[in-house]
Amino acid sequence: MLTLYQKLLAHFGDPQWWPAASREEMIIGAILVQNVSWKNTEKALQLVREKFGFTFLALREAPIEELAACVRSTRFYQSKAARLKAFAFWIEAQCKDNLDQLFARDLTELRRLLLLAPGIGPETADDILLYAANQPSFVIDTYTKRIMRRVGIGPERDSYEAWRAYFMERLPPDALLYNRYHALIDRLGNQLCRVKDPLCSDCPLKDCCVHARAKSLLD
Repeated sequence: MLTLYQKLLAHFGDPQWWPAASREEMIIGAILVQNVSWKNTEKALQLVREKFGFTFLALREAPIEELAACVRSTRFYQSKAARLKAFAFWIEAQCKDNLDQLFARDLTELRRLLLLAPGIGPETADDILLYAANQPSFVIDTYTKRIMRRVGIGPERDSYEAWRAYFMERLPPDALLYNRYHALIDRLGNQLCRVKDPLCSDCPLKDCCVHARAKSLLD
C-alpha cells in the first residue's frame, strides 16, 4: 500500500487537501459534498459563508428555506440544509460547539459518536475525523474502490468498513499520510482512472495494475 502511495505522490506531488479555512467550514463541506462534485459544493459553501458564516450557532438560527437556497447547487439540497441544522444542534448538545472538547476523544469513541449524529454516514464521519479532528481514520469513496479493484487488490467483502480496515491494517496510523493518500486517490480517479476510457498509459500505477496490463494487451 505504501508503494502505491509513493508512486502517486511522486506523480502528483503534495495535494494539500482539504481546502478549508476552519474546522467548521470543513465539517459543513463534508456534509454538503455527499453525492455531489466538489465544484458544486464550493458554490454552496461560498453562499453559506456570505449569508450566515461558518458557525454552528448561525446554522441553528438560519431559516431553513434560506439555508436550502444557499446549498441549492448540491444534490438533495433541502435534505442537506436540514442535515446541517440537525448536526449544528447535535454539536451544541455534545460539546456546546467546543470542537476541541469533542475532538479530544480517542478515535474509536469519536467515530462511534459521529456515526450517531444526524445525517452522518461512515464516509462523512471519516472525513471529519481525518480533516477536521486530524485523527488517522482512512476515508473510502468510489474512487478508492474503482482504482484498487483495477489494480487488483482489496478486501473480500465489498463493504465500507471492510475497505477501511483493509487500508488501516496495511498502513501506519498517520493522519497526514491518510490525508494525502485519500486526496491522491481522488485526483487519480478524477484525472486518469475514469469510469469510462481510463487513461492507463499516463497512470503512475500502470506497472502494478492488472487492468492496465490487460488493456495494453488489447491495444
